[in-house]
Amino acid sequence: MNIKNLYNNYRMELQCMEKNQFIERLNRQLDRLFGISVTEADSYQLNRAVSRVLVNDIWESWRKTREYYDNQVGKQACYFSVEYLIGRTLGNNLINMGIDKEIVEYLKECCIDFNDLEESETDAALGNGGLGRLAACFLDSTATLGLPVTGYGLRYRYGMFAQKIENGHQVEYPDVWLSDGDPWSVVRRNEAVIVEFGGRVVSESDDEGRDHFRTVDTEKVLAVPYDVPIVGYKSEVVNTLRLWEAEAPNGFNLHLFNEGQYLNSVEPQVMAENITRVLYPNDNWPGGKDLRLKQQYFLVSSSLQDILRRFKSRNGHSFEKFPEFYTIQLNDTHPVLSIPEMMRLLMDEEGLTWGQAWNITRKTFAYTNHTILAEALETWPIETYQKLFPRIYQITEEINRRFMLELRSAFPQDFAKHHNMSIISDGVVKMAWLAIAAGFSVNGVAALHTEILKTVALKDWYDLYPEKFNNKTNGVTQRRWLLKSNPRLASLITDKIGEGWITDFSQMSRLKEFAGDKSFLDELMAIKRENKVKLAEYVKKVCRVELNPDSIFDIQVKRLHEYKRQLLNILNIIHLYSELKKNPGMNFYPRSYIFAAKAAPGYRRAKLIIKLINDLAATINNDPDVADRIKVVFIPNYCVSAAEKIIPAADISEQISTAGKEASGTGNMKFMINGAVTLGTLDGANIEIAEEAGSENEIIFGLTNAEIEELKHQATYYPAQVADADPDLKRALNSLIDGSFNTQDIFRELYNSLLYGVDGSRPDRYFVLKDFRAYVDAQRKASEAYSDKDRWKKMVLANIASSAKFSSDRTIKEYAQDIWKIKPVDFG
Repeated sequence: MNIKNLYNNYRMELQCMEKNQFIERLNRQLDRLFGISVTEADSYQLNRAVSRVLVNDIWESWRKTREYYDNQVGKQACYFSVEYLIGRTLGNNLINMGIDKEIVEYLKECCIDFNDLEESETDAALGNGGLGRLAACFLDSTATLGLPVTGYGLRYRYGMFAQKIENGHQVEYPDVWLSDGDPWSVVRRNEAVIVEFGGRVVSESDDEGRDHFRTVDTEKVLAVPYDVPIVGYKSEVVNTLRLWEAEAPNGFNLHLFNEGQYLNSVEPQVMAENITRVLYPNDNWPGGKDLRLKQQYFLVSSSLQDILRRFKSRNGHSFEKFPEFYTIQLNDTHPVLSIPEMMRLLMDEEGLTWGQAWNITRKTFAYTNHTILAEALETWPIETYQKLFPRIYQITEEINRRFMLELRSAFPQDFAKHHNMSIISDGVVKMAWLAIAAGFSVNGVAALHTEILKTVALKDWYDLYPEKFNNKTNGVTQRRWLLKSNPRLASLITDKIGEGWITDFSQMSRLKEFAGDKSFLDELMAIKRENKVKLAEYVKKVCRVELNPDSIFDIQVKRLHEYKRQLLNILNIIHLYSELKKNPGMNFYPRSYIFAAKAAPGYRRAKLIIKLINDLAATINNDPDVADRIKVVFIPNYCVSAAEKIIPAADISEQISTAGKEASGTGNMKFMINGAVTLGTLDGANIEIAEEAGSENEIIFGLTNAEIEELKHQATYYPAQVADADPDLKRALNSLIDGSFNTQDIFRELYNSLLYGVDGSRPDRYFVLKDFRAYVDAQRKASEAYSDKDRWKKMVLANIASSAKFSSDRTIKEYAQDIWKIKPVDFG
C-alpha cells in the first residue's frame, strides 16, 4: 500500500471516529497530566492534552520511519543547525495530518474555541531569525517529500530572549517555554552521550611506530537527546528533529551538600546546563566567547557520536562506506567544528589513519554559506579554541598544514593568497575557510549571493575549487505560511485551482488565468482587508495603538541590523511627518508603518534604533495634526506566531537591505505568497522575486551591488555632502539630535555613524543616505500604485501567482538531487 493510500485510510478512520471517542481519549490524557476532565480544563491544559493524543496517533509512523533509517536503507542526510524556529506545533501538525477541521469541530461541539487553545501554546524558543525559520521550513519539506533527513540541534531552555519594550528600550527577559516540559518532545535518555572539553593531549606509539592520541583530565558533559516529530503533509514519513540538552554526568553532589557546601554541590550541574541554557550567549566578553564555542562543539560532537553509533549498528567498522550512507549539511559556520571532530572520532576513537579519516570526512560534509558580511564569517581566537579543544586544535592545525601544501602547489608564488586563505592566521581560526577546504559542496542561497561569493567574497576559493560551488535559492513552506497562516486565502486558491498547490507549488501559476476576473480580485482584496483588521486588533491589544485597516500597511519585520536599513525607513517616516506638519492639506494616502525585530543583546546601535522607532511612534501617534494619516508601531517579541498574524496583513513588504549584503531573505518570500508587493533593493532573493513576478509588479529602487562596489573602490563617497545637497534628508537627520523625538541626545551615535563614522568605521557604511532620495521616490510610487485600485489588485495577484519558485519543497528537491544524493523513502 502506498503512502497516499495509507494517509487516506488513516483520515477515513478519523472521520469515522465519533466525537465521544475523541473526547474519551482527550479525557484520559487530561486525567493523566492534570487529574481533570474536559469540562474543567483551561486552554493551556487542553492544548497539552490534545498534543499528547496526536503524538500517540503519529507514533507508529514515527517508529516505522526511525526503524527504516536505522536499518540504513539507502542514503540519508543529516542537517546540523544551531537554530530551528519551529514556532507553535499543534496547529501545524493538525494541518499536516489532515485532521484540523475534524478536531476543531469536535472541540467546538464541546464549547471549546480552538483559537484560544492554540494561542495558549508558547513558541518553541529554538531560534532567532531567518536562519532558524529556514531550517524549520526545510524539515517540513523533507517530511512532506518523504526524504530521509534528520535534523540535529540544541534544546535551549530559555531561547535567545523574550523581548519587552520598556520606556522605548528593548529589555531582555528569559523566554520560559519549557517550564512544564514540551508535549511534543520525547526524551531518549538511553541514547545520551558524553562530550568532553578542555584537558590535555597525550600520545602513545604502537609497535609499528604510529602515534595514538588521547585527551585526559577533561570536563565531561552529558548530552541528552530529545526527539521532536516532524510531520509531513499527507505523508506517512515522520522525520525527527533531535535536540540535545546538557547535563552534568554525576549531577547533584550529595556529599558536598551534607557538608554545607550548598552552592558547590550544584555547581557542576549549573555549569553543564549553561551550555544549552540560552541561544547565542553574549560573546562581548571572554566567558561569553567560551560558552558560545562550547555550545557549538556540544552540538556537533553529540550529533556525530549519535550518527556514528547508528552507522556502526548496521555496518560495523566498515567506515569507508560512511559517505555512501550519510551526507551532513552544515547550516552556516556554527556547526563547522564537525569537521575536525569527525576526524578525531574516526582516528582517536575508531583507530583509522589520517588518510582514511580524511577521505571519509571530505566526502561527507556540505556547507551552506548565509552571508558575505565579514563579521559574520565566524573566526575564533586561537587561545580560546585551543584551550577548549586541545586535540581539535591539533587536528585543525594539521588540516591547515596539508591545505597550505596544496595551496602552494596551486599558486606557487602568491604568498598573499597563501596568507589570506590560511585556515589559521592572524591569531584566529577561520571557520568558513575550514568548511570550504574540507567540504565537498559550498552553496549560496540566492543567485546574486552565490555570484558574489564566486566573484568577490570567496573568489580565491572559487578559483581553487570551482566544482564545489553551487546555488540553492532559499524557500519557505507554503503549508505554514499560506495554508495555516492565511486560511481564507488558501481556501480561495483551492476553490479556483484545487488543493494540489499544497504539495506542488508550481500550480500557483494557474492563478494568472484569473487576472481579468473582477470578482476573484475583489475577493482577494476583501481577504487582505480582513487580515488587516485582525492585525489591527492584535496591535491594539499588544501596543495600545489603533490602526486604520484602510491605510496602507507598510511592514518591515526582520532581525535588527544596520545593513537591513530600518534607519532608511525611519528617515523617510520623519520626512513624511515633517511634510504633513508643514502642509496638512497635502495629498497623502494614509500609512501604517509596522516594525518588529530583535536586536542582539550586545548590539548597542541596533538597540538604539529600536529606541528611535518607539520614540518616533510616541511622537507621531500622539500628534493630532497628523491624526490617522501616519501611525507607527513596534510590535515586541517578534516570533513565528506573531509573523503568522503580521505577514498576511501586509500591503507593502519592506526589503530594503543594502544591495549585496542580504544573502537571500525568506521574509520577502512569505510576504510575496500572501500578496504583498515588495518595496526593495536589488538584493538577495528580491532580484528573483522581481524576475518571477515582473518588475512592474514590485517597487525596486536604489544602488545596485555593482554601483556600491564602484563607490567603495573609488573612495569618493562623502555622506555629509549628500546630506548638504538634500534639504529633506538634512532636516530628517537633524531631528535625531535636536530634541524632536528625545531631549537627552541619545541618538547622536546614530547621527554620527551616518555622517562621520564611529569608532573608526566608515561613515554611512550601508549607504542609507545615498539611497534616501531614491527610497522617498519609491515610497511615492507605492502610494500612487495603491491609490489605483485596479492596478494594485493585479499586482497583488501577480505576486501570489508568481511565487511558485519560492517553496522550500523546490529548494529541498535541489539539495536532495544535487548535494545529498538521496531519494524518497520507500516502505515497500
